[in-house]
Amino acid sequence: FFFLQESMHAYAANVYTTVVEELMKGKQRKFIAVEQEFFRLWWDAVATDTQKQQVHQLLQEGRLEFVIGGQVMHDEAVTLIDDQILQLTEGHGFLYETFGIRPQFSWHIDPFGASATTPTLFSLAGFNAHLISRIDYDLKADMQKNKKLQFVWQGSPSLSERQEIFTHVMDQYSYCTPSQIPFSNRSGFYWNGIAAFPDPPKDGVYPNMSLPVTDTNIHLYAKTMVANIKERAAWFRTSDVLWPWGCDKQFFNASVQYSNMDLLLDYINKHSDEFGVTVQYATVGDYFQAIYSRNLTWEIRDSQDFLAYSTEPFQAWTGFYTSRSTLKGIARRASSLLYAGESFFTQYVRKHPASSICKCGALKQLQSLRWAVSEVQHHDGITGTESPKVKDMYMNNLMYGIFNVKKLMASIIFDMNNVKKNGEVYSSVYNKDSGIPDVDQYVVVYNPLAWNITTFVTVSVSHLAMSVYDELGLPVPAQVQSSAESHSTYDLYILVAISGLSYRKYSIKALNGKQSAFIGRSVKYKQKDITRADQESQQLLPVVNNCYQVLFDQNTNLMHSITERETNQTVQVTQEFLEYHVNGDVMKGPISDNYLFAPNASAVPVSKAVGLEVVFGNLMTEIRQYFYSNVTAQDYIYAVYTRMYTVPEGYDGKLLCHRIEQEYSIGPLELNREAVLRTSTNLNTRQVLYTDSNGYQIQKRPFKAYMNNTVARNYYPMVQTAYIEDDTTRLMLLAERAHGVSSQGNGQVEVMLHRRLWNNLQWDLNYNLTLNDSSVVRPVIWLILGTKDVTNVLYRTSGLALEHRPVVMFGALSEDKPKLPRQLQPNSVHGSPVTVPPNLHLQTLSIPGWRYSSNHAEQLHNVHMGKQKQGDADFTRVLLRIRHLYEVGEDPVLSQPVMVNLKSLLNGLGSVILVEERSLTGTWDVNALKRWKWKTAQYPSKGFSNSTETSENFIVTVHPKEIRTFFVYFQGQ
Repeated sequence: FFFLQESMHAYAANVYTTVVEELMKGKQRKFIAVEQEFFRLWWDAVATDTQKQQVHQLLQEGRLEFVIGGQVMHDEAVTLIDDQILQLTEGHGFLYETFGIRPQFSWHIDPFGASATTPTLFSLAGFNAHLISRIDYDLKADMQKNKKLQFVWQGSPSLSERQEIFTHVMDQYSYCTPSQIPFSNRSGFYWNGIAAFPDPPKDGVYPNMSLPVTDTNIHLYAKTMVANIKERAAWFRTSDVLWPWGCDKQFFNASVQYSNMDLLLDYINKHSDEFGVTVQYATVGDYFQAIYSRNLTWEIRDSQDFLAYSTEPFQAWTGFYTSRSTLKGIARRASSLLYAGESFFTQYVRKHPASSICKCGALKQLQSLRWAVSEVQHHDGITGTESPKVKDMYMNNLMYGIFNVKKLMASIIFDMNNVKKNGEVYSSVYNKDSGIPDVDQYVVVYNPLAWNITTFVTVSVSHLAMSVYDELGLPVPAQVQSSAESHSTYDLYILVAISGLSYRKYSIKALNGKQSAFIGRSVKYKQKDITRADQESQQLLPVVNNCYQVLFDQNTNLMHSITERETNQTVQVTQEFLEYHVNGDVMKGPISDNYLFAPNASAVPVSKAVGLEVVFGNLMTEIRQYFYSNVTAQDYIYAVYTRMYTVPEGYDGKLLCHRIEQEYSIGPLELNREAVLRTSTNLNTRQVLYTDSNGYQIQKRPFKAYMNNTVARNYYPMVQTAYIEDDTTRLMLLAERAHGVSSQGNGQVEVMLHRRLWNNLQWDLNYNLTLNDSSVVRPVIWLILGTKDVTNVLYRTSGLALEHRPVVMFGALSEDKPKLPRQLQPNSVHGSPVTVPPNLHLQTLSIPGWRYSSNHAEQLHNVHMGKQKQGDADFTRVLLRIRHLYEVGEDPVLSQPVMVNLKSLLNGLGSVILVEERSLTGTWDVNALKRWKWKTAQYPSKGFSNSTETSENFIVTVHPKEIRTFFVYFQGQ
């Protein structure tokens, strides 16, 4: 939080304080504001009642305009659509509750590249136009020359024109005012100078304050500005030019800005005959309204995105796909815990209205994690492009929110089990070092997905001899083995089968003779020198489950091939770690940093010797490979733990059996090394890679040859999924955090897992952006191999099963064990499960707590009468989102529309009496949402688009790729 406070103190608070003051002084003045996190801090902690009144007035007059309106301007490359929606909803809820306003335009000027998910996201949120800036420099030059910077973007192939959006790409000057003025060696147009950290200067004189406008230079200033406007006008189809005034950290002294701007604009307008230009203050909305009213016909862009992004021949912004991998991992874990906590709390409030837990306090605990997960989606947050100090702020806020939600979930379990609070419950979300006491204990396992899930959860234990029992005292399949991490503990794998949105309770006891868990037997193989491997006498070691046979080559201790047993098809698969060596000295050539990846040659293999240990077990076999730099090395920087599962009779093992789980341990790296795992196959992939776009849709990535920097420019973000395929077979990778991914050769896919860099670029040194990251990272990737049909069925559910692994909470079993209450007997599996078909995903089930009225006229009246200030959170409104996971035509069965009866879906939570369908962030009634319809050759008539069919008596038909949002109200509330 420290960094936020520091920014508020140095400039952010002054922006809002002085801008509001200045807007009140001149009816012609306008201003746009984007990120709600800073605005809300100002509103809650700094703004006076008078200033608040003025903000209301300025919004009403359209002179202050909120654009986007999310908590932050989120990154587009490495974020999940769920988290984008969360942070947008968080900001929109505040704006609608406080002001009754709903942003309708985007201003995505700073994310490093543009995703094709974003146009769909903003369409669903009710926006009329979208604005981006950072796209490939050579592509931008071409579009600019041909007046193609504006188009109607159909980001989703399945939703196509129903969720299309007019998109404006900023020209080469991007979003900052050009500061060069030919008549002075001082800068121009930035009269308030540059923000000073940590304290504003006492005398009000900031560094780099521009040359003020005077009688003697006003004509020269005007000529400079008009020349730039005319240069830009030539790149667009209409005679309206958007001239952005400002830049990063500007307008902290709005008075000096506006007084100089006023003089200049008045002068140009007084001499408009001479200049051929008129100028006015405008918001983004004013600009788009002007374009819209020109009534032109626009070209359509399909679902191709604008990634990867380069600014110069040797500046490919593809390093940030992997930078600060630990932060990327924690951000996703926090998001996943929040998802579980929200549905857990919602069920609790619905089923236990007279509970002992303070609901307002509970909501605050959830809120702390909503804020932390929203904030880290910032384009300098989860991207890893911040200084260590700011990274620590994000981490601390995430850890604090995680702690709060774990505490909340544990106290809900306590309350529902009427447990006498003997002994602390401490909860740990799939976290092995949970420091478990050396006594009998129980674990509560919650499945946050609305599907029945069969999977393993891992618990650290102190003995090999263990048994696990369910609620009825029946033994549960489990396996215990020595831990790869620690010599003093063992890993206990428990097979859990849990219905949707339900939990089960398991007791773990040190052995009392009978039903023990299986014990994994460890076999250590001889370390192999892979440089001298004997190719003649190949000895292959098989590891087999019901779905795959994986062979390891005993000459090298490396993977050799994988056979998919159903089709009996074998694919050669080898894996190796390599490092790109990169330059850190700007005098010697292009550098890699937090943002950029600039390899100076091909990647180099890291190890000459590989150690192998296999732990064979009845339920799981774990293959542990250790990679040494040479035969004599004692320590390893790289290790892979590969796990294959065997599911006993009577369990649904389809997903579990079809995944080969790999966990990696990487680091600490040497300086200026970028670590990749390269998986090579004999599939003829023609060097085409497929990657996901924000966990929402798939992008095809053919390899492209460039004059320069070809390796780096062929890296793409993998948020959840990447795959390669030939005509029949697909190899799929699923991830639990974002990575850079590339196919640098036919049949190959490589994933960048870690980076450690230092460079002497002045900008990076000034902001401490050198990524000297000495951590050890432990990412997990699931491999799925099979025919396209089989992988199509598996990968969406598997990707979500990896994202939303069950939440595990621990407690000690006391001697006087309380009898479990009736509702906890497994035949009722703790309440009533909530289950959707496998092609749907219950994306949100939460109690947002907003107090706004869902009737717009009433909400405006309440805001006007000042009724929004008091009152507790609203616990009667439940927010529900359902997403269709498949594209049109992707699968004969799963791509079909699905009819859902919301009343019966949520039956376990109570009797549904009212359902209101809303826009994506909840602020519009979908029937009242009429977005601008831009003319295209495909649809020549202009007008408004209204996209969804509404639900009849609680039955909704969800079509491919739709995300449908509802407010649900239950009886008796």
